[in-house]
Amino acid sequence: MRILLLGEYSGLHWSLAAGLRTLGHEVCVASDGCGWKNYPRDIALDRPTNSLYDGISCLLRILRHLPSFRNYDVVQLISPYFLHLRSERTLPVYHYLRRFNGKVFLGAFGTDYYYIRACMETDIYRYSDFKTGNCYRDTDFNKMTLQDWYYGGAARATRTIAESCNGIMACLWEYYVAYQPLFPEKTAFVPLPINLREIVSRIRTVPEKLNFFIGIQNFKDTVKGTDIMLPVLREVQHKYPDLCRVTEVHDVPYARYQQLMDDADVQLDQLYSYTPSMNSLLAMAKGVTVVGGGEPENYEILNETELRPIINVLPEEQDIYRKLEDIVLHKERIPELSAQSVEYVAKHHDHIKVAQQYLDFWEQH
Repeated sequence: MRILLLGEYSGLHWSLAAGLRTLGHEVCVASDGCGWKNYPRDIALDRPTNSLYDGISCLLRILRHLPSFRNYDVVQLISPYFLHLRSERTLPVYHYLRRFNGKVFLGAFGTDYYYIRACMETDIYRYSDFKTGNCYRDTDFNKMTLQDWYYGGAARATRTIAESCNGIMACLWEYYVAYQPLFPEKTAFVPLPINLREIVSRIRTVPEKLNFFIGIQNFKDTVKGTDIMLPVLREVQHKYPDLCRVTEVHDVPYARYQQLMDDADVQLDQLYSYTPSMNSLLAMAKGVTVVGGGEPENYEILNETELRPIINVLPEEQDIYRKLEDIVLHKERIPELSAQSVEYVAKHHDHIKVAQQYLDFWEQH
C-alpha cells in the first residue's frame, strides 16, 4: 500500500510511518517538522516564520510538491491544519488530494473545531483547557484559538473535511468523544504510536534526590498547564531541597528534549488532559513516571484493568501540590511506577501494533 502522511504533531506521523514501513508499506511523510521541534520528515514543507514572505515561499514549495502527492492508496491529514497555511486556504489542496488519491482520512489529534465545540457546548468533560465546570478559561491563547477554530475559517475547514473524508482517527479519549457522536460510522480510536526500537528503557531505582522534569512551550504554557504546574513544583522543591530537584527546559528541539529527559525520574505534562500525550508516552517508555493525564477514561478506552502507572492530577493547585509532595515523601514507589510505565507503553502503544490498527481501519473505510 502507498501511504502519504501530511503534517506533524509531536512525531506522531513519523513514528506511525516507521511502523507501517516495518509492515511492508511504502510511506511518505510530508510536513514542516512541527516547527521548531524539527521532527524528521521525507518532504520538508517548512515555514520558518509567519511573515508574508515565508508564507508565499511555503505556498510555492507546496505547489511544487503537489504533483508528487498523487496516486496514493491512503492519505492521512494530521489535522485540518495539515499545512502551515490558514486552514481555509488548505481546502483546495484537500480537494486535490481527494481527486487524485484513493482515500483521505482526517486525524483528530489536536485542538480543532469539534474538540472546542465539545468543550464549549457539552458536559462531556469535567474540565478542559477551555472550561472547568461552568467557568470558561479566559486566556489570550484561548481567545485567539476560539476566533479562528470555533468561529472562523478553521472551523469551516474542519467541518468540510470531517464531513467529506473517508474516516476520522482519534488518538486520545477526549478527541474520540468529541467526534464519535457526530460521525459514529467513520470515527475510531487508535492509540498513539511510540517507536520502542529507538528508545532505551531504564527502570528507575529509588533516587537519592528525585529529578522532576518539565518541558515548557512558552507560547502554549496556559494550554499545557505548565503556568500552574511549574510554580507548584518550585514550591515543593523549595520545601524539600534535599529530596528533589527540577530540570526545566524551554522550547528545545525534539532531539535535545529527549536527551534532557534521560536523567529524569518524574515528568510533568498536560494538566488538562485525560490521557498521556506523545511526550508523556516517550517519557514512560524510557521508564520515567508521568504526572499528568491519567483519568479512568484513559484506561477504560484501552481496556486496561491492571496497570496504573500515571500519577493523575486535577487542574487544581492543591491537588498538584499534594501529589507531588506524596511522591517526594514516598520515593520507594518510583521503581514500581517506572516498571509499569514501560510495560504500559509496550502493551498499548508499540508503533508496529498501532500501525496495524491504522491499516485495518483504512481498509474497512
